[in-house]
Amino acid sequence: MTANPSAPPLIIDCQSHLFCPEHLALMGKRDRDPMVREIDGARTVIMGDWRRKVLPNHSDEDALLADMDSSGIGLTAFSINDPGPEWFGADGPAVAQMLNDYAAAVVARHPARLFGLCVLPVQDEKAAQAELDRSIRKLGMKGILLYTNLAGRFPDEPEFQWIFHRAVELDVPILLHPPLPVTAAFVKGYEMISSLGNMFDDTIALTRIILSGLLDRLPKLKLVCPHLGGTLPYIIGRLDHQVRVLKRGPKYLTRLPSEYLKLVWLDIVSPLPLAMRYACDFMGPGRLVFASDRPWVSPREILDGLRSLRLPAAEEAQILGGNARKLFNLPDDGMKGT
Repeated sequence: MTANPSAPPLIIDCQSHLFCPEHLALMGKRDRDPMVREIDGARTVIMGDWRRKVLPNHSDEDALLADMDSSGIGLTAFSINDPGPEWFGADGPAVAQMLNDYAAAVVARHPARLFGLCVLPVQDEKAAQAELDRSIRKLGMKGILLYTNLAGRFPDEPEFQWIFHRAVELDVPILLHPPLPVTAAFVKGYEMISSLGNMFDDTIALTRIILSGLLDRLPKLKLVCPHLGGTLPYIIGRLDHQVRVLKRGPKYLTRLPSEYLKLVWLDIVSPLPLAMRYACDFMGPGRLVFASDRPWVSPREILDGLRSLRLPAAEEAQILGGNARKLFNLPDDGMKGT
């Protein structure tokens, strides 16, 4: 079945989250981070100085669907809210199975609207490999949610590079996402952990992946960085200068960092349309995907920002859903019939 050229473009949200109720209950029983506690009448996820309130709609799949409907979103790549399995030590494999089973069950109730991204217990490579294969082949997940730091370590480290290789073999994208950022201690003042710390985590992780040489070794890798790449597109010229002029950094790179950056995809989660414009000019519309970061950001705010740019219709359609359809190998008619 081919898409109707006169129909409005399919909107695919590449970043939307729910808290798993069983996960919240588990953290409520813990006596160390990550924990859930009642603070000022609200359930709160606690990880050191980072505290996030869990509102009722944060675990409500009907609320997710209602937000999709009110924003005209046809499909959503659904993933759990962090913290991920890597924060649970030896219990990580069991936590990963719980989270992925929950995501798969939510998707199974709404197969024409949602598809899932899996999380992995990366501290146990054997268990993580088995969980990845189970998630993709048995549960029908269509991508990997990989955190920008893995309980303080980085995804480009040799111990974790198998994930990128296996993603290429399975032909599924890796979508980065920040957890408790490594800079949390430095940005906790004025409650800047989410506003600055998460963006710095995106920047550090993506820069390290670029400088690791993974994009040379895996030219078919489908990698998505959230939040317009953190700060990296804005400062990438400094990396180019370091490599090209000052001769600093890895000697095995075959191109400039800015050229590698254009090999990945960025989602457009930013409340600033001017930032979207810059990313579109720098990356090109073929390397941007729509995402909302719901429930933390309203999908409507991101959509309105994109539409305010008044891009050519074909370019806007690419960003809204065309690029995501190719990344996730979705049929032209979305998920109907799956």
